[in-house]
Amino acid sequence: MSIIPSLFNGRRSTIFDPFSLDIWDPFRDFPIPTSPDVSSETSALVNTRVDWKETPEAHVFKADLPGIKKEEVKVEVEDGRVLQISGERNVEKEDKNDRWHRVERSSGKFTRRFRLPENAKMDQVKAAMENGVLTITVPKEEVKKPDVKSIEISG
Repeated sequence: MSIIPSLFNGRRSTIFDPFSLDIWDPFRDFPIPTSPDVSSETSALVNTRVDWKETPEAHVFKADLPGIKKEEVKVEVEDGRVLQISGERNVEKEDKNDRWHRVERSSGKFTRRFRLPENAKMDQVKAAMENGVLTITVPKEEVKKPDVKSIEISG
């Protein structure tokens, strides 16, 4: 939990996390006209929530992706240590006879990226999707302590 949750509107913040690549957008809630591609991508990105916890054995990521099939999501490792989750939430098909009263569910492309620490075994990443929750497990390798050699001081 955050020490000052009201500062971040009650959501978890990653501003002190050196491995997070999340981009904070101070103008997210302002009604600034943008192109439709940018606004839908940003909207879907903002609504894709990911939890990252570290256990003694692994780094575990859980992403809420309701209504998205596993075939519509990609999990990739970039540049050796960057985990990327991406996909697209499609717009519901409209019928001429339908009359919408409210549209709150976002659609469009989403991407989340996380820089992983040195102890991550990038060649053993596993992903599973169940009930709209994507779980990615990145096993950890033991951090080897450097060998210390004592040097005799002459003189």
